[in-house]
Amino acid sequence: MNKQELKAYLNEKVAQYNQPSFIERDPISIPHQFTKKQDIEISGFFAALFAWGNRTIIINKSNDLLNRMDEAPFDFIYNHNESDLKKFLGFKHRTFQDADIIFLLQFLQQHYLKFDSLEDAFLIENNYWTIEKGLKNFYDYAFSFQHLARTEKHIATPAKNSACKRINMFLRWMVRQDNCGVDFGIWNKIKPADLIIPLDVHVTRVSKRIGLIQEEKANWKQAVKLTNKLKDLDPNDPVKYDYALFALGVVEKY
Repeated sequence: MNKQELKAYLNEKVAQYNQPSFIERDPISIPHQFTKKQDIEISGFFAALFAWGNRTIIINKSNDLLNRMDEAPFDFIYNHNESDLKKFLGFKHRTFQDADIIFLLQFLQQHYLKFDSLEDAFLIENNYWTIEKGLKNFYDYAFSFQHLARTEKHIATPAKNSACKRINMFLRWMVRQDNCGVDFGIWNKIKPADLIIPLDVHVTRVSKRIGLIQEEKANWKQAVKLTNKLKDLDPNDPVKYDYALFALGVVEKY
């Protein structure tokens, strides 16, 4: 396919899958349970962090976590005390253990005591801000609080050449805004044009097959390279093509 044919094909797939019907079986269904900005941020953050493997299990584990927060994530985060954290003892999802969850709850409390939105955790006072710097800042900021070394593996950073798939997916949910009702678009300091494609094995495989990239490597450099290719198709909203590439790989087995 030439560039125009590829753009038309991917736009068609975006239109097909960027629909409310996509929500129910995807982890994005978790933050869609809420209307308050901070509830959406917190529930979406955990759902995104849990998002690898079977989507049904991801959704079930996310709901388990919310249940332990009394279905009111922001209220729990903001007001919990140490004794309330006993609710999370025994929680486990893949390599997540209760100690990891408890640390993240404590980190979020410290953040929300100072800031109104989780978006601020990705921002730095720098005229040369980039999404790469924002992701590195988030990692450094989160782990500036006392923590177990093992917990660091649960938040990716470009500094380790990680594709940062789950955090980039979370940012897509929070930043992208259209009339389709899937992504939330509740953040406005980070722009859709700043975002990086959530690169996983499915997106990597499909992107190579249709000629967007040459190697099946899911790392930060590849995510940036693919995003730049997608910017040739839509410079203002390149990660909308996540819908097309992900669905082609997972749903259509392309």
